[in-house]
Amino acid sequence: MTIVDKSESPTRLEGKYKAVVVCWMLGLGFLVSWNSMLTIGDYYYKLFPRYHPSRVLTLVYQPFAFVTTAVLAYNESKINTRWRNLIGYSLFFASTLLLIVLDLATSGKGGVGPYIGICAIAGSFGLADAHVQGGMVGDLSFMHPELIQSFLAGTAASGTLTSALRILTKVAFEKSDNGLRKGAMLFLAISTFLEFLCVILYAFFFPKLPIVKYYRSKAASEGSKTVSADLAAAGIQVEAKGDATHQERLSNKQLFFENIDYAIDLFLIYVLTLSIFPGFLYENTGSNRLGSWYPLVLIAMYNVCNFISRYVPLFQSLKMESRKGLMIAILSRFLLVPAFYFTAKYGDQRWMIILTSFLGLSNGYLTVCVLTVAPKGYKGPEKNALGNLLVLCLIGGTFAGVALDWLWLIGHGNF
Repeated sequence: MTIVDKSESPTRLEGKYKAVVVCWMLGLGFLVSWNSMLTIGDYYYKLFPRYHPSRVLTLVYQPFAFVTTAVLAYNESKINTRWRNLIGYSLFFASTLLLIVLDLATSGKGGVGPYIGICAIAGSFGLADAHVQGGMVGDLSFMHPELIQSFLAGTAASGTLTSALRILTKVAFEKSDNGLRKGAMLFLAISTFLEFLCVILYAFFFPKLPIVKYYRSKAASEGSKTVSADLAAAGIQVEAKGDATHQERLSNKQLFFENIDYAIDLFLIYVLTLSIFPGFLYENTGSNRLGSWYPLVLIAMYNVCNFISRYVPLFQSLKMESRKGLMIAILSRFLLVPAFYFTAKYGDQRWMIILTSFLGLSNGYLTVCVLTVAPKGYKGPEKNALGNLLVLCLIGGTFAGVALDWLWLIGHGNF
């Protein structure tokens, strides 16, 4: 396979820091809309008090994300990554805008009809997630590790941003008429703008960065067909020579079984996290003097700690690379289940905040460790395939965790 670059070929990897910033923004855009929907949960609980919005919307989201990711992961070597990611970000933009339109059309009223509409939009978020998460993680897996770390940090930053904005809007609008609705609309308007910005960044800016062009050209030379459209957008033509020997790669099945421990790691990380966050934190933590602020504080602490911990692996001495060590750390997190149960029943808010903070810290740190360590030693096309497979396991764990989250309601009258 021959790479023909009609632009000036960089003599060194330029644009690394620009790429880190853009990856951070793309990570922010990947989850900002969904996190906005979760963070304005108190508004939806006011409109739909009997329908368990945080649990139901998450449960609707996940099947669409999981099934679509499975299909895309199976066919990843044939899929145009550029169009996959652009479709995903465009769908995020359109769906977030539709949430605003739906609320305006119904004048912010509850009822079954608007709730079904919101659930349908949650499903479209799941479709967008499947396109962007696997596409971006697969794409960044064969680039510099700091780029995928920055993308993952951006995903956590979306939660931190939405939590901070939610607290500010609650303070600003708490005593005004329709204060919850005004805050929710401001949230969704900001999210819509950020999604549009991500479409522009990915379409016109990201492919032209020298470091991105270098890694994509390298992947193409190793047989990757998924990067052709992005290289063309950067002014680089890929000419196939049909060198079958050079393009040989491990099958998805071989990659999966060689990395089955990493796959199990991600599945277990998100089974635990999503069995607690956000449903349990909204509905099962009881009441105390913080009142309506309590779930907002818990969600904010999780998001902030999840964000901070994703930068810890940048320090090589603090990064866990041992496969056994990762598995032991991930299994030990399941001690949080009885810890949350007994704290909700007998403990006070300080212990709940500490547990929630640890849940976020461990989630972010372990996610980055697994996704940056796993691709080492493979060729570009194999790294892309492995990234897609690991994302499938991550979403599978998320789906299972969301389903298990309902078990917390057993024994409650509002199950």
